[in-house]
Amino acid sequence: MADKKTKKEGAEKKTKAAATPQKEVKVKVRLFEDYKKEVVPSLMKKFSYKSVMQAPRLEKIVVNMGLGDAVADPKILEEAVKELETITGQKASVRKAKKAISNFKLREGLKIGAMVTLRREKMYEFMDRFINIALPRVRDFRGLSDKSFDGRGNYTIGVKEQIIFPEINVEKITKVMGMDVTFVTTAKTDSEAFELLQSFGMPFVKKEIKTA
Repeated sequence: MADKKTKKEGAEKKTKAAATPQKEVKVKVRLFEDYKKEVVPSLMKKFSYKSVMQAPRLEKIVVNMGLGDAVADPKILEEAVKELETITGQKASVRKAKKAISNFKLREGLKIGAMVTLRREKMYEFMDRFINIALPRVRDFRGLSDKSFDGRGNYTIGVKEQIIFPEINVEKITKVMGMDVTFVTTAKTDSEAFELLQSFGMPFVKKEIKTA
């Protein structure tokens, strides 16, 4: 009887433990901590926001590889997907052509690109690596242009070579590929988005002050 009772109690404990929701482990990300402690107060002061909720924030980062050469060689797409996943640490989705273009031998539904959308912790981790490790590895890098905002608070950077990311082994790549990195924010204006990204450490080219 004692053994049966012990087994029953053990089974009840396992059932209870399984039913109890596990607490989410929140990982502290440096840029997100800086955003809460430094960036938000700075933006509120500069733009006279009345509430913390008015301060713009980074919503997502979209990394996109357009691969026109994949039409003739599908292996290029396979390599691009692997490299994109290595760079971002997240599974990439394959993009297909929406329209057929005969001049480019492009058929509707043909796989022509790869994309990753980063949010939350992975988004901030990628941004940290992109700003502090990848960009300084760009040849003759002198800063980012402030002309690439889309008028709705989003900013896109064109990267010519994937080898600026240290996660990529240069000796193993068969083709140098570029990508577009889009920073999507909740900012209502480009000036607010500019201040937000600059506060994160985005190395924009400093404007020269004209003197009379």
